[in-house]
Amino acid sequence: MVEITSFEVILRLVLSIGLGAMIGYEREVSHKPAGLRTNMLVCLGACLFTVTTLTSLPTSTNILGGILTGIGFIGAGSIIATSGHVQGLTTAATLWVVASVGFASGTGNYVLAIVAALLIFIILQIKKAEQKYKENRYKFRRIIPLKS
Repeated sequence: MVEITSFEVILRLVLSIGLGAMIGYEREVSHKPAGLRTNMLVCLGACLFTVTTLTSLPTSTNILGGILTGIGFIGAGSIIATSGHVQGLTTAATLWVVASVGFASGTGNYVLAIVAALLIFIILQIKKAEQKYKENRYKFRRIIPLKS
């Protein structure tokens, strides 16, 4: 059992909400099914379970297993397979990794949680950069036709 002050608990919970919101905002702007509120709730839930476990039980390994199982269930529900095309894998992976940010926040690993959330945000921006590159490449080809 770990002694954590009320201020520390509130700080961990608020941090998890903020980091989940940062990632969720990107998903919301990208019009993905798991957006702002979903990512905030997943991160907060993982943090809350972690803080509760740390303050009442000697080890947090069992609760980590429960978090991973629950997030796996939610992630599986966000994956859709139709006609050989799979959608939702990034959404499922985002929810899974956002839960780990909540867990890190809940254990008091603030730097780890913040750096991980920033890395997740950057990774989610890659698709936008790819699309912009493809658009510019297409425009360039239209203006100057390539000889065959």
